[in-house]
Amino acid sequence: MGNKRKYASILAGVLVLTLVAAACGGGDEPGASTGGETGTTGGDITGSLNISGSSTVEPITSLVAEKFQSVNTGVTIAVDGPGSSDGFELFCNGETDISDASRPIDEEEVAACEKNGITPIEIEVALDALSVIGNPANPVECLNMGDLYALFGPESEGFANWSDADSLAAKVGGNGGFPDAPLTIVAPGEESGTYGSFIDLTGTDDVAAERGVPDEQAGGLRPDYQISADDNVIIDNAAGTESGLGFVGFAFAENAGDSVKEFQIDGGEGCVAPSPETVIDLSYPLGRSLYIYVNPNKLAENPALGPFVDFYLTDEGLASVEEVQYISLPTDRIEAARSAWESASA
Repeated sequence: MGNKRKYASILAGVLVLTLVAAACGGGDEPGASTGGETGTTGGDITGSLNISGSSTVEPITSLVAEKFQSVNTGVTIAVDGPGSSDGFELFCNGETDISDASRPIDEEEVAACEKNGITPIEIEVALDALSVIGNPANPVECLNMGDLYALFGPESEGFANWSDADSLAAKVGGNGGFPDAPLTIVAPGEESGTYGSFIDLTGTDDVAAERGVPDEQAGGLRPDYQISADDNVIIDNAAGTESGLGFVGFAFAENAGDSVKEFQIDGGEGCVAPSPETVIDLSYPLGRSLYIYVNPNKLAENPALGPFVDFYLTDEGLASVEEVQYISLPTDRIEAARSAWESASA
């Protein structure tokens, strides 16, 4: 799966570059405002937008939509967050204008889009620290990749206590030494981009393959944890269960404050806590990018779509990233996103 995601990221970039090249002879979209200080329009735009996908990205897009609608009162915007995978299914069927995603689109989803004549425009909008969370009373402070495999991986099925994972952790390079306490995991399921990112970033599938885990057992996380598409349910488990465990996007963990513990993660260079600084300098091993994908076919038919994405990429729009506790892109990556969108939408 890790190679698949890497390929998908490259492929998605190629899709944008293809659109950029195709647009080189065209003029700029009227009213484009990327890069402006506010990017607000005159309020004369009407129409509706349907946005779905990642529950991680949903808070960012919802705030951008709120700001945009405050000036453009003739526009209605629906934003929901069933998960990146479910969002891509809707998007590739032509049912949504924009798909929020906490992972790059994969090759099967690209093929599904292309089957319906859709060539997605990928736009990176923010950074995230995928945060592994537990209860503040938990004595564990740091987990390495072996520990994460021993707790969440496919060989962990049936582990009812944290300490049940000690033996497996020792075999896969974990630190172990877990408390003798019930292991109550609530985390995203397969529909979530956060689920896919966790598997890729922790190398879960690679470890399972190296250990010869049977195909019917390998491929994803242990099947016996409680799945929730609602990040707040995951937060509530960690906050309200003394030995709860899960993982969410950085904003949800930060907004939970002291009610949850964000475990430090050791990717081989020592224990590192999730933070804007450690994601940007790449020292936090579970950092990732967040995206929106735009359906270019709808730009001509939906007069609200282009101006909304224009606004999303302005200073005012992108300020929403930190306002909901995510991590802003470095300046050069913001400018790259604006440039790609301006060319692709021309």
